[in-house]
Amino acid sequence: MPSISYSDAVNEALEQLDDLGYERGQGVDLANHGPMGAEALALLGQEDEVARWVRRYRAAMEHHEPPAARFALDPADESSWRPALGSFDRAGDWEHLFVRELAGAHWREVLVRWWPRLLPGLFAGLTHGLIRTAHAVRGLYAAAGEPTRLQLRELARGLAYWAARYTELPGRPRLRGSYDLPAAVAALPRVAQDGPMGPGTARRRLDGLDGLPGYNESLEWLAPEQAPRLLSEMTVQFADVFLGHPEVYPVPLIHGVTAPAAVRILLPHLPHGLHEPTLAQLWQVHAAFLLAFTTDRRDEGTAAWRSEVPDLPPMDELGARAAEHGDEHVIKFTEACLREYALLPDPRYPAAAFAAQRRITRLDAGGGAGGARSGRPSPA
Repeated sequence: MPSISYSDAVNEALEQLDDLGYERGQGVDLANHGPMGAEALALLGQEDEVARWVRRYRAAMEHHEPPAARFALDPADESSWRPALGSFDRAGDWEHLFVRELAGAHWREVLVRWWPRLLPGLFAGLTHGLIRTAHAVRGLYAAAGEPTRLQLRELARGLAYWAARYTELPGRPRLRGSYDLPAAVAALPRVAQDGPMGPGTARRRLDGLDGLPGYNESLEWLAPEQAPRLLSEMTVQFADVFLGHPEVYPVPLIHGVTAPAAVRILLPHLPHGLHEPTLAQLWQVHAAFLLAFTTDRRDEGTAAWRSEVPDLPPMDELGARAAEHGDEHVIKFTEACLREYALLPDPRYPAAAFAAQRRITRLDAGGGAGGARSGRPSPA
């Protein structure tokens, strides 16, 4: 049994991480993963490891300074807040807005009010706005008693990061087609690339999505489906995509699983009318991941991954292995895969988690930014 509770571990981590800005790295803008990684580690039953992990994480890479609030945003005046969406230089203003919002209303009310406003920009920070918000919300409802000031501020920061990095992808996704998720993934054309794929290539592809074959049509391919079932289809399909592309820089494709797994955390707190547009937006994000980071189907939909992961460790060891590995993406991915496996016992979930532990550099070996074996920095 852990010597510290989930709530105490998370709150102590939030206190130790409170002075860090939203992003990190010299010359790059990588998302701050500290609060997310600490919360996921506690959920994995590794509460006693959280404090040590926070120290390792802080030492791995320098973080940017927290942004200061400059000009107040009025949540009741769309002409005040809408122009600030996607303006990272307004991150401090967004944080101040959400701190005020959460001081004046229950956090669920704030979440529901802002969800449709932020949803079109779900791709924000490679979905890290969504994911940080989800980890913060889980900390709120998993904790006993009243939420702490630190927990409410963490939710404010998750929403603020989403708003400040708000990114709309081209086109309007809708669930009005006839494809299930595997068929839609299989039908999406992949565009070959001359030379190796890299962060610059992926950025160019993202910037030109609406010019890539099949992208615009794909936004209406998916058939309507009950949210819990479609989320499982998304997470298992993108565990399969991750396994099928050992040649691809590993970190971005991880978010094909962690983003829908984050939505599953938040869905019980959202009205039913927001479920379908959220799922449609997730599929648009998935199509963007596939087109930006892969050039063919490679080994998707096959058992080729068994040669890389011939012998899985026991399920109850994967969390401890993630804690020892230390990379923040590995921790979050392992937690998401194990949580999704509990709902749909497909071996691709634990296989993908174990493969990530092999493909991504350990935290104490220079992998604090989600580095792969090559040591290149991640675009995530």
